[in-house]
Amino acid sequence: MNALALVTDEASLPDDYDMRLLLDACRAVGFAAEVRSWEDPAVDWSDFDAVLLRSPWSYVDKLPDFLEWCERVSAATRLLNPLPVVRWSLDKHYLADLAAYGVPVVPSSFVAPGADPLAALREFLTAHPRTEEVVVKPTVGAYSRDVRRFPRSCESEAVRHMTELTGKGHHAILQPYLTSIDRDGESDLIYFDGSYSHAIRKNALLMSDGTAGAPTFESRRARDADEDERAVASAALGAAASHLGLEQALLYARVDLVRDDDGKPMVLELELCEPSLNLPFTEGGATRFARALAARLNPRGR
Repeated sequence: MNALALVTDEASLPDDYDMRLLLDACRAVGFAAEVRSWEDPAVDWSDFDAVLLRSPWSYVDKLPDFLEWCERVSAATRLLNPLPVVRWSLDKHYLADLAAYGVPVVPSSFVAPGADPLAALREFLTAHPRTEEVVVKPTVGAYSRDVRRFPRSCESEAVRHMTELTGKGHHAILQPYLTSIDRDGESDLIYFDGSYSHAIRKNALLMSDGTAGAPTFESRRARDADEDERAVASAALGAAASHLGLEQALLYARVDLVRDDDGKPMVLELELCEPSLNLPFTEGGATRFARALAARLNPRGR
């Protein structure tokens, strides 16, 4: 029987709606699954046949420590998804890589520490004259933390927020706020072993007053992804695999999509490290994931 660690942290576990369902499904298909915190120094990760990243969301404030921990785990056992995927996907600069492969992504401009935020903002708005509001956020983050939207007229406020981010050593990203999000929300598509499993609709989180809410259980509802959405999601996953030189499909992935002003889907985010998989919103999703994991760790049993 394979020993599997499902990784979280103490602060994040209460918000992990997937964990109980996944625990039960893993045990049903023959895994001795155990919940462990990545911040627990007493854990010997080599005791496990695989370590599955689930909700280690405290990494946002401790990214160097988290990546160092991932390196140690990778040396001791099998990390899923693997280390190169983790490194690449935790920083939204990956959007530029996807765009280079022709994947439709939300237009994004990056502002590095030391850059002139006012010049960067004006250049972005000039390049996107139809943009009425701009989103400013860090390239590394989770749960809408430090994400804000600003009307085009609030230039000084947007610059101030960028200055705060870059002053802390963060890279910032500028994106247009698409009005379709207020109408249609965001669609999150979940894939296991390269195959589409299910999708949800998530309500808009960025309010017009500049505040941002965290995604809650109540803000989501099940839906079936449209064919054009699946096509874009598949293209994004294919581009990621090509860019990273992966020899097999990602074990798990979530592709977050919104529609542009012309109604065409585009990638907002690609979650390949520790995404919420929205398992409570689909019949059998946890079992599909557990079976994909079993096939990955026991390929002869496929």
